[in-house]
Parts: sequence; structure tokens; C-alpha cells
Amino acid sequence: MSSVYLNGEFMPLAEARVPVMDRGFLFGDGVYEVIPVYSRRPFRLTEHLRRLHASLAAIRLEPPHGEAEWGAIVERIVAAADFADQSVYLQVTRGPMAVRNHAIPNVVTPTVFVMTEPLVTPPAELREQGIAAVSAADNRWLRCDIKATSLLANCLLRSRAVDHGCAETVLFRDGFLIEGAASNIFAVKDGVLLAPIKNHLMLPGITYDVVLELAARHGLPVQVRDVLEDEARNADELWMTSSTKEVLPIVMLDDKKVGAGGTAGQPGPVFAQMYGWYQDFKQSVMRGS
Repeated sequence: MSSVYLNGEFMPLAEARVPVMDRGFLFGDGVYEVIPVYSRRPFRLTEHLRRLHASLAAIRLEPPHGEAEWGAIVERIVAAADFADQSVYLQVTRGPMAVRNHAIPNVVTPTVFVMTEPLVTPPAELREQGIAAVSAADNRWLRCDIKATSLLANCLLRSRAVDHGCAETVLFRDGFLIEGAASNIFAVKDGVLLAPIKNHLMLPGITYDVVLELAARHGLPVQVRDVLEDEARNADELWMTSSTKEVLPIVMLDDKKVGAGGTAGQPGPVFAQMYGWYQDFKQSVMRGS
């Protein structure tokens, strides 16, 4: 079994213990990152750590480690694992308190936890056939740009998808496309990639950034702006992106085929291009180039 890191020590997962008075346990007072690792090479580690530090700053918690220290911890966790492709989970909570109290203590000792699991990327049939999604009104809090551990709303929204035999829940708020319950969402219309603009209502996705970089590199037209719900529902293509799911085509939304004409309900040509670009980029990371 792979070792985990907890508060300065490496140990077997079965030996890791956290106090029940930890604010992460009682209040969900913490933040996290999930970092894909290909051939033991972390994917966009610097960007993930920057987002972690942004989340920490947003919740008024000083980073317990600098970037070099984080890198050393992740490197050791990755090296000790029995599998080369991994999903590294990194979590920081505000730590234990003496008495349960909502107010943030003046002095805290953060709880830092890092573990890794085998990375399971989507099978080929999901890419070739696409996935189905349901939609829902976005009823989460207004700071979804913070990657917080308090994910009850996301869990319920994800369960909504599962209850309908779907892979994701696409979220709309006040007539606009926001993101997925555990992903960012892109639309394509007339060959143009539509990306919801980053704001406090959505997570600034690492894969979201990669997709936009690849689009710019290969000359794919992009509009980063507020995307209307009607635009998303009538798009030629819809995609979901995340660090572990990479890029996947959504071919059904609320039991309606995405797209029009004879190719409706099938992965689109722009997705096929982006998927190829993404895999080429990923291979370059695996080669260390």
C-alpha cells in the first residue's frame, strides 16, 4: 500500500489519524487539490499549487509550505507508489480547535494531508460515444472559485446525475452556463469554442486553461464570455473537462441530443481535434519534453 503524508510524517494510510475537533471535520474548513500524474510526472504541478495558495488566501489561511516543499512532498508520495499514473490528493484544513466555535481562531495549526491513488482515465468508449448529462439550477454558494472541501452541494448534484443514469450535472444560474458539478463546461457553435468567463461562481480549472491554450496554439476560434443557457442547450457540441476526466464530449443533455442534423448526439469534429491536441500535449508531459 502506498504511504500518505500527514503533518510532516509519511505513514501507511491505515495509520493516519486526524483529531475529531479538526475544523475540516466539523466545518469543512479547508481546501484541496487533485493533481494528475502521468508516468510519475505531475501534470501542471505549479498551476495546481498556485490555485491551492489562492484558495488558502481566500479563506485567510497561510500556506503551510512553499512551492518547493510541496513539490518535495508530492515527489516522494509519487515515487513510493506502485503505479505510474496517479491521482494525487492534497488537502489543507485549518486544523484542530479546543472548543467548537465558528469564529476563526487567531492561532491555528493546519492539518496537511497528501495521498495518491491510481489514475483512471476515461475509457475509449466514452470518448467515442460521448456521455449523457442532466442540468440543474446552480444552488451552490457564491465562492465556487475556492476549491473548498465543503462539497455537500456538489455531492448532491453529482448524485442527481447518477440517479438519471448520467455522468455529469450541467449547472445554469440566472440564464447562464456556469460549469458542471465536478467539471468545467465548454460549448461549440459554428466552429467557435465558447468558454464561460472565470468568476467567483466557477472553479478556475487547470484543464480549462489547457484547453484554451491549445485552442490558441492551433488557431481554433474562441470566445471567453458569459454563455447564455439557450446557447449551451442549442450548441453544436458540449464538452466537460477536469484534471482526471481530461476532455469528454457531452452528447445528451436532459434526454435531448446535443447538436443538429444527422450528427446530433455524437461527438463532434471540434472535440475530436481538441482531444487529439490534448493527448499530444499529455504525451509531451510524460516524455518530460
